[in-house]
Amino acid sequence: MTRWTTKHQRAVLAVAVLASFIAFLDGSVVNVALPAISRDLGGGLASQQWVVDAYLLTLGSVILLAGSLSDAFGRKRVLVWGLLGFGAASIACAVAPTIELLIVARGVQGIAGALLVPSSLALILDAFSGGSQGRAIGAWTAYTSVASVAGPVLGGVLVDSLSWRWVFAINVLPIAFALLGTRALQRDAAAPANTRIDLVGASLGIVGLGLPVFALIEQSRYGWGSPIIEGPLVVGLACIVAFILWERRTPQPMLPLSIFRARNFSLGNVATLFIYGGLAVGTFALAVFLQQGAGYSATFAGFAVIPSSVVLIALSAFFGKLSARVGPRLMMTVGPLIAGVGFALMARIGDQADYLTEVLPGVVAFGLGMAVTVAPLTATILGAVDSSRSGIASAINNAISRVAGLVAVALAGSLAGSAVIDVASFHQLVVAAAVAMVVGAIVSAIGIRNPRGVPPEVGALPSSVANGPGGMPDLTAHHHVLRSAVSRPGAPSGHS
Repeated sequence: MTRWTTKHQRAVLAVAVLASFIAFLDGSVVNVALPAISRDLGGGLASQQWVVDAYLLTLGSVILLAGSLSDAFGRKRVLVWGLLGFGAASIACAVAPTIELLIVARGVQGIAGALLVPSSLALILDAFSGGSQGRAIGAWTAYTSVASVAGPVLGGVLVDSLSWRWVFAINVLPIAFALLGTRALQRDAAAPANTRIDLVGASLGIVGLGLPVFALIEQSRYGWGSPIIEGPLVVGLACIVAFILWERRTPQPMLPLSIFRARNFSLGNVATLFIYGGLAVGTFALAVFLQQGAGYSATFAGFAVIPSSVVLIALSAFFGKLSARVGPRLMMTVGPLIAGVGFALMARIGDQADYLTEVLPGVVAFGLGMAVTVAPLTATILGAVDSSRSGIASAINNAISRVAGLVAVALAGSLAGSAVIDVASFHQLVVAAAVAMVVGAIVSAIGIRNPRGVPPEVGALPSSVANGPGGMPDLTAHHHVLRSAVSRPGAPSGHS
């Protein structure tokens, strides 16, 4: 970080990296701890689903609101709120005496995490300009991408050598350093006088997502005919309708619906829904099955998925440049198909789950597929809207990927058909993940259009984005935000 010219710029970059790294690490570290949590606190598969989905639910719901909060109250202030909230929630997770309290604390973590990434990136955009802005964002991406590789391994080591509680307690150290770093940041500028926060829309969105997810997770225990399931499902769906109606009429909507008139934006987000939904259910099933079904240690289960992250980070630049020549539609079709083949290969995994012959081929294949997919997908979605709306476009795409993940994990119990993920239910889940990937590929093949009248590379991934790694929702979801930020006028165009 010594290349940055001023003390303030160095402080901004250090704080932004620390704050974002915390959120990304926590998203990638938890899956390998789920079996240990279940053994200690009980609850079975439904509780494991909620430990994941409580975080995704609140993060996905609040991230659309996070930009408004940052504009209204200031980048630094909102970042500090996020750090303090994430630290308090992490401690609560670490000491949770029951699975119910752990799930509640995870929900609070998600709210705090939604505040961290947009605010940290906004600080970089405010502190840097021109070429230095592109370099700063590239450094931010490189450092925070380490979380996708370090998370599963660190989680496994902590679970095996200490306790699953340290997976959450470890957050306190980087949060403390980040809070100390914020003292060197400049004071926030005054917010525009007409800034408003869409609290009604945020509330309707949270309830509209939360209650149906509750019904999806708990229906395996109560059944679809139970009022405990039917009531929340009906109320949740009604809130989704109310959310859409409210966003159509409010003068400053959290989700401007007119943005969906752009074909590549709307259909690209449909593809995102299936692709990231398939990825979420497949990786969730793999992490849990390797420990509960195949007897892997948490550490080995963490190392087992590392090749996918390495492949994704190493090859994103290559496939980004390739997409500039062949156009995004081909890449968004071929990539999910390769990832789908990877999950289909996992249906060969037996009770012993031999790593080299059964697990590794599928892990490498779905990582390769995501490397082909991520950069062209997000660049195409954001390239479909005016640059002045790239921020909200990025937030929508990030929220959809999160919602896809939480719904997919919520459906895992129904798809598995059992309270634990054994080899038979694991096969059902990875086949479902493969099918979702194929649907995403079909949507892309039919719906995505390369720009008319210009070479395909004009509508594909800009080289500035191709020079950085892509990301998967549970591991490096920040790339949606990243690429929206660098697509603003005066900065390198790109993809959170």
